[in-house]
Amino acid sequence: MCIRIADTCRASYLRPMRWLVFLLSCLLPVSAQSHPHVFIDTGLEFIVDDAGNLTHVRVTWAYDEFYSLLVLEDMRLDQDGDGVLAESEEQFLSGFDAQWVEGYNGDLVIRMGDTVIPLSGPLEPHATTEDARIVTTHLRAVEGGSVPASALSIKAFDESFYTAYEVTRPVTVSGSVDCQIERSDPDIDAELAQMQAFLRTLDADYDLEENDIPMVGEKFATEIRLSCPAT
Repeated sequence: MCIRIADTCRASYLRPMRWLVFLLSCLLPVSAQSHPHVFIDTGLEFIVDDAGNLTHVRVTWAYDEFYSLLVLEDMRLDQDGDGVLAESEEQFLSGFDAQWVEGYNGDLVIRMGDTVIPLSGPLEPHATTEDARIVTTHLRAVEGGSVPASALSIKAFDESFYTAYEVTRPVTVSGSVDCQIERSDPDIDAELAQMQAFLRTLDADYDLEENDIPMVGEKFATEIRLSCPAT
């Protein structure tokens, strides 16, 4: 059984997200500005067992065109520029984004109430291209084997908002249990207004190297709620 929710996102939602990244980039230290901001269209597949427990999450990341171009050029792939990789090139590319430093959560947070569900590092990484964009997948296992999927909250976000994740690709459940998925998009206009108000409080001498700016990534994250009946 596979349940699918809408995999498109309104233009009115996307535009403020990109303007916010531009706004925040104006405040970043010079060292951080030397790298482009990254936009990732995200998809999620929740894998549940017959008892209604979540065992794995398969994550899809579709990188924006500019970042994809940078990666392909840096790795000397797609030399003919047609946006299509040969099988050998896909194998070479697979796993390029799965070399995580210790402590990195994969920009994916699953909560049961106030408890964060620990996940494994990336398994079974695969990469390909679609319309000249790099699309990768990886599998995350629930540590300990499984967790009841009766009321889970899932968000894909980079806390610093250096990378913008947008859940525009399919969100599905795989398994024999009849699960329900609900989606809640953030109030972009309200959050953007709040951030703009904060920026207006900063003076010209504000030193970002010595002061922290708010970690706003979660505020702009879509929340997916998964509910599977226990059997």
